[in-house]
Amino acid sequence: MGSLEARSRTVQERTFCKWLNTKLEANSYPPMSSLVKDLSDGVRLIQLMEIMGDTSLGRYNKNPRMRVQKAENVNKALEFITSRGVKLTNIGPEDIIDGNLKLILGMIWTLILRFTIADISEEGLSAKEGLLLWCQRKTEPYKEVNVQDFSLSWSDGLALCALIHCHRPDLLDYDKLDKTDRHGNTRLAFQIAAEHLDIPQLLEVEDLCDSPRPDERSVMTYIASFFHAFSTMNQAETVSRRVIKFAELMQSVWVSRNDYERRVRLLLSALYDVQAEWDAIVFDGSYNDAKQQSADFATYKKTTKREWVTEKQDVATLFGNIQTKLRTYGLREYVPSNGLALSDVDAAWKGLLESEASRSRKINAQIREIKEGLRKKFAKVANEFEHRLHSISHELASMEGPLESQQEQVKEIETRIPALSDALADVAGIEAECEAANVEENDYTVFTYQDLAFELELVVHSIAKKIAFMDNQIVSRNMTNLTPAQLEQFESTFRYFDKDESNTLNLAEMIAALASLGIVYSEDDMNYIYDELVRDYGAVTFEAFINLLVDIMEDQTSREQLLEAFRGIASDKPVVTELDLRIAQLPVPAIEYLRNAIPSAANETGESEYDYERWLDEVFAAD
Repeated sequence: MGSLEARSRTVQERTFCKWLNTKLEANSYPPMSSLVKDLSDGVRLIQLMEIMGDTSLGRYNKNPRMRVQKAENVNKALEFITSRGVKLTNIGPEDIIDGNLKLILGMIWTLILRFTIADISEEGLSAKEGLLLWCQRKTEPYKEVNVQDFSLSWSDGLALCALIHCHRPDLLDYDKLDKTDRHGNTRLAFQIAAEHLDIPQLLEVEDLCDSPRPDERSVMTYIASFFHAFSTMNQAETVSRRVIKFAELMQSVWVSRNDYERRVRLLLSALYDVQAEWDAIVFDGSYNDAKQQSADFATYKKTTKREWVTEKQDVATLFGNIQTKLRTYGLREYVPSNGLALSDVDAAWKGLLESEASRSRKINAQIREIKEGLRKKFAKVANEFEHRLHSISHELASMEGPLESQQEQVKEIETRIPALSDALADVAGIEAECEAANVEENDYTVFTYQDLAFELELVVHSIAKKIAFMDNQIVSRNMTNLTPAQLEQFESTFRYFDKDESNTLNLAEMIAALASLGIVYSEDDMNYIYDELVRDYGAVTFEAFINLLVDIMEDQTSREQLLEAFRGIASDKPVVTELDLRIAQLPVPAIEYLRNAIPSAANETGESEYDYERWLDEVFAAD
């Protein structure tokens, strides 16, 4: 037992000395050769504390000769350690001056925990447990590796090789390793880590391979270097992914804006053309002509106009979706080109309705068998009904405010539908009376029961679409690792398997939906997941389904995050070049979009430099 303890102490002394030397050499101080000798006068200890604490400890004896001067130095360093919240037990200046190796090693281990291992966290665990869980997760796919501790689990070198291969498969071929060559595998891992990952070799091959029980503290100190090295690598990948996501978002908004304006232009042109056509028509005075004009007008309302009603509602919904998406990400609101705003569409639509009314009156003037009472009675209920539908459509298209508030407004509007269905039944009854009396025209309304039923159905679908869209945007705002394309895929999957349109999935539907996304678990796991979702949400709702996918898979995009990402790609330059974007491995479509969107100017060599800070100021809404 005494021999094993002495061996561990020797390994610790060598490992800790190397660890401290990495700090000293990085700051142009000469390395130490002995903890007992080199720390005894307090000078090196103060230098190390200034490096680790990134501060100055003030004046001290740089060349102490007397014991009291050494004690003052050591005491200054110990006081600084204590001031940083590091608890030191049973060690005083005299222990370091006199070279009490056991206590010195304990103090250095405390410093390693505080400055290297304490900030490691994994699933709420910290320090040793968090580092161990990280190692287990990274090496789990390697069947020869079973990391259970920071001692014997590392004695064959395979766990070290697995850590390297997991993050940098280009550095070694794990499958071709001789799994029985303990020394060779360990030596290879040490060499690759030092040469390619800037991880200093704190241990010797013999410390792991030839020890009956490798020293836990020394191994933890070395493995922590792997954690920090690979964490830095992951951060570099994140900045590129963040810019890619934002470029995709901006491109999707650009596509939606172009689609909106194209469709509005076509709709307005069609509205104006039909009104000009009506104005040019001349009645010949015959009853057959009037009846034919009436029939043509009715056909228009059942076909062409319904297409326009649908398109008008769709472009209004598209406009609202664009604005909601921009607000979700804190971007400036979209202002359509001149003459293409929703108010312009409403004005043109109002003109169309006026033209329809005029057209209807001209036709009705040719047909005198109209009974005023039924006409007025039907017009009153039909117009009131259409006004109620229009009010609901307007409310849906003009919603503003927080997403949750809009969601509540849509659900309140949904509660009005049963009353509208009852009112539509009244419209149908009165229209039947008109048909029985051969009343085929009405000067007081342009609507029929079929028109209103169609528009009511549109409104019902619009409400359902709006509710689904708001759910999507709330999830989009709260998610960190999902792109808009992923959310659209998940939403369409949910809607497809929601066979009864109850906005919930039963167990079989949930299993089928997950399988369609390539997510398959055992029957017991599926039952467990379903029960958990029902317990937390009451049922497998859309929100529960999306959150489940996020848990399975997992960046909100803020101006600050994107600014940090662009700075990372531009190596802290205030501008970014196309070469910087390609080195960051952004996809070609993303680079093309950014080249066209970001303000640029040519430098002295003629290369374009893109002012990403100015661009972000332009696209993000002011606080």
